Amino acid sequence: MPSSPRIEQLRNRTAPLEMTPDQFRALGHRLIDRIASFLASIPTRPVTPSESPEEVRAALEAARPLPESGQDAAPLLDRASDLIFEHSLLNGHPRFYGYVTSSAAPIGMLADLLAASVNANVGAWKLAPMATEIEAQVVRWLARFVGYPPDCGGLLVSGGNMANFTCFLAARAARAGWDVRKRGVPGGPPLRAYASTETHTWIQKAADLAGLGTDAIRWIPTGPDQRIDLRALEAACREDVEKGYRPFFVAGSAGTVSTGAVDPLPELAAFSKERNLWFHVDGAYGAFASAVPDAPADLAGLRLADSVAVDPHKWLYAPLEAGCALVRNPDALRNAFSYHPPYYSFGQEATNYFDIGPQNSRGFRALKVWLALQQAGAEGYREMIQDDIALARHLYDLALAHPDLEALTHHLSITTVRYVPPDLRASLGSTETGEYLDQLNQRLMEAIEESGEAFVSNAVINGRFALRFCIVNFRASTADIEALPRLIARLGRRVHAELGGRRLARDSVTV
Repeated sequence: MPSSPRIEQLRNRTAPLEMTPDQFRALGHRLIDRIASFLASIPTRPVTPSESPEEVRAALEAARPLPESGQDAAPLLDRASDLIFEHSLLNGHPRFYGYVTSSAAPIGMLADLLAASVNANVGAWKLAPMATEIEAQVVRWLARFVGYPPDCGGLLVSGGNMANFTCFLAARAARAGWDVRKRGVPGGPPLRAYASTETHTWIQKAADLAGLGTDAIRWIPTGPDQRIDLRALEAACREDVEKGYRPFFVAGSAGTVSTGAVDPLPELAAFSKERNLWFHVDGAYGAFASAVPDAPADLAGLRLADSVAVDPHKWLYAPLEAGCALVRNPDALRNAFSYHPPYYSFGQEATNYFDIGPQNSRGFRALKVWLALQQAGAEGYREMIQDDIALARHLYDLALAHPDLEALTHHLSITTVRYVPPDLRASLGSTETGEYLDQLNQRLMEAIEESGEAFVSNAVINGRFALRFCIVNFRASTADIEALPRLIARLGRRVHAELGGRRLARDSVTV
């Protein structure tokens, strides 16, 4: 049968996206050189360009249409490099302390390139044999590093939200008391989950997406130390049982997002075990600190949890994305996620990650974590985590000694402070001064960002707006930390003058 002209043309097909090995090599060398130069320049750049959305869209030429004709790859890569290097927040900067986003390890950058070269789909062992086994080894290594049983179940996911959500769904299936996957949440009494008011918003998303609704969450108050109130938890659980609810899940924090506080995890574990509740630890940020010698004693409770969420792209410095869900009983993941339609023929002799998590198609996230763990070793990671904690403590001590600063909290590698002008010290405690200091420090946070000299976020501590410094940054040094009080005071004085606070201070003193 004669073939069509089109089929004949495809005998020596060259697709528009193809490159010869020499072309790829030349472009790759040029791009790596540019990235290396960029990494070397980071300390001299502003932490953020502090541009408006309109300015960024203008640089991108966001309104231009999709080109009809293809273009040469070299200038495309050059332009992309310029756009990304010049118009991005640099969380690899030694003075980036906002949120819990770390500087990315260079070996992780190379690992992502290497992983993309094979483009493994780590959903089934047959599709990605070596990638699957590397991920399984990473799960065992991470579990052992935080003191969790290395024979647990687990998998890599996008980040903390998905790691916590994966564990939440495993808990729902294991503790609902009926076949919740088949009959849904209306198949039994209303479920209840318990978390402190300092818990990250992942639990709201989890309750929502799992069909429980956010009213299923009992928010438990915290004490002055931002840790969950155990008596309030016990009272809430008892009250719910009396009203016909079914408690099933208790979340503890191994490092809260605002202040890094660690809940009393051993006591939460005992409370949950006594009532047959699933005990989960959100360790996305702080779980890795359990490996250091002077870790908070409560982190020992990690090993008692039914599940733990950790984020290698936080305190293990992996490039985004890399979260990890650890579940004590491996069968709990399979019972929560496994389905076997007739078009799946992957067998059961090895791990198939589509069986134990929400994704079918999955990227090779584990490679960057696997390589970095070996480059630094457990000892190297313990050293870097201890260094970050020490720098955060140093900032707290500097704030204690500075006449214009008020040191509020220090837990793990998070320190919170606020700027208090000397002319307002005498009126501290008044409602008017408190409201003004909230306004002043919020505007000060924006001024620090606009300066490009550092980047911080905020926390609300016992009703007070605070500047929050989270140090998960292997590039940060003592000199960087010691520059912060001077920066805060200098910009704080300027903002205070702009807001007209001196008049308010005089009025407050004379009232």
